[in-house]
Amino acid sequence: MIDNSLADRLALVTGASRGIGAAIAESLASRGAHVVLVGRTVGGLEEVEERIHKAGGSATIAPLDLVDGDSIDRLAAAIAGCWKALDILVLNAAILGSLTPVAALDAKEFGRVLTLNVGSQAALIAAFDSLLKGSDRARVLAVTSSVGRNPRAYWAGYGASKAAMETLVECYGLESQAISSIRTAIVDPGAVATAMRAKAFPGEDPETIKQPVVVGDAVAKLIVDDFENGTRIRINA
Repeated sequence: MIDNSLADRLALVTGASRGIGAAIAESLASRGAHVVLVGRTVGGLEEVEERIHKAGGSATIAPLDLVDGDSIDRLAAAIAGCWKALDILVLNAAILGSLTPVAALDAKEFGRVLTLNVGSQAALIAAFDSLLKGSDRARVLAVTSSVGRNPRAYWAGYGASKAAMETLVECYGLESQAISSIRTAIVDPGAVATAMRAKAFPGEDPETIKQPVVVGDAVAKLIVDDFENGTRIRINA
């Protein structure tokens, strides 16, 4: 059932083929937003799109590899050809990398983690900056992890990427607040039953932690209720 609290709003969610990204996309669509679903897995994106449509919502899939900056630019150009503004940008896509001591970090793998978790976020912001500034209520939300602020042994690669991503997004909010409607927020979903979580904690029972739908609903509520620039929240429910 659509409640229309985000009717006529355009949202873009990365990492939307499964887990937290899919849940956020579905929650935004259930509130009336048209959601652009971005991810690498076409089949997963199509399944999310189908669920949204069956629930009465509206979505468009955009399969692409966010590591490819040219693909991001092409997507932004395509969206600009169809819409005048982007109202909601959810930066969710990320990779975990290996959990290993700092001294044992593999340079190539660490580079891949930084490229997606930080570089791609910068590329998305740059590509969609004009469309965000075209909105009368643009909101940018970045999904983080507690290890970005609270270092944990063996999590240096992922934690460093999240710390850098948080700084990137918060600086963008500070730079934009006086000249546009753009406001940014950092969202720490806490422990959530996702494929990434299962990789990090293989012995954990996923039924003992929150499901992605809880995060999706919390993020949609945050956007509907609105927030101050630089907001940081942790979802504990």
